[in-house]
Amino acid sequence: MIHGPASDAEIPGWISALGIDGLVDLHLHFLPKPVMDKVWAYFDRAEEHYGMAWPVHYRTSEEERVETLRSFGVRRFAPLVYPHKPGMAEWLTSWALEFAERVPEAVPTGTFYPEPGALSVVDGALRAGARCFKAHVQVGAYDPRDELLDGVWGALADAGVPVVVHCGHGPLRGAYTGLRLFEEILVRHPSLTLVLAHAGMPEIDFAFELARKYPRVYLDTTMVGVEFTLRGNPLPPDWQDLLAEFPDRVVLGTDFPNIPYSYATQLQAIAGWAADDRLGEPFLRAVLHDTPAKLLSV
Repeated sequence: MIHGPASDAEIPGWISALGIDGLVDLHLHFLPKPVMDKVWAYFDRAEEHYGMAWPVHYRTSEEERVETLRSFGVRRFAPLVYPHKPGMAEWLTSWALEFAERVPEAVPTGTFYPEPGALSVVDGALRAGARCFKAHVQVGAYDPRDELLDGVWGALADAGVPVVVHCGHGPLRGAYTGLRLFEEILVRHPSLTLVLAHAGMPEIDFAFELARKYPRVYLDTTMVGVEFTLRGNPLPPDWQDLLAEFPDRVVLGTDFPNIPYSYATQLQAIAGWAADDRLGEPFLRAVLHDTPAKLLSV
């Protein structure tokens, strides 16, 4: 029986016992302080937005958050940024690239928005070494099929750089959310390296259908299978079968620091899945390290 860490303090010993030199987290967030403050203010009013409280578990300074990840044994991570209106993407991308220069564990990342110059921002970020991008269709409230983004998707597909896309209906349905809508992007750009944030919740079954059809589609574990999320987003009955079919297409994501529970809680959920005889420790090593490390080229 595989047990996850009972607390954050147990994480380093747990990952050492798995034979990996650290975690690679492909979905967490660092943002400029004014933006992060606004994100936290939104979560402070989560009961108005979501009908439930959402206390941010790691509400500390940027420096403390970096040290917290180091204490867990997070070896590399993708600090994802995302705009919610025009005029933000270039600034956020520049900030994320600078953040990666001063934090050794951080992988250079970028983002974009459907506006004139979007392709230029992405091309510039790729030239600067960006190894992961974030697109938040729900928060940005934009149509990913917008013609202003067609060149962006093409450039990312050609570069083979992963883009973490929050295009599912959770936690709130948006005008352009839904995996079936986003599949139109994959039809046009089938070689796009796509990481479905939150495993596409609540359309997890369809997320795996996309993985079956498109060999460059991955799912991240962000908030998947934890008690907080299971209340409204239960795992499919055949969840273990799906994981056994795609053991190398699932990657660690946590949404640190903006989670209402401990980092160890997500690892406990993943460890529970690995208890299936078809998965075991090889699955854990793939999810927690090998597959995200491959996608981020670290």
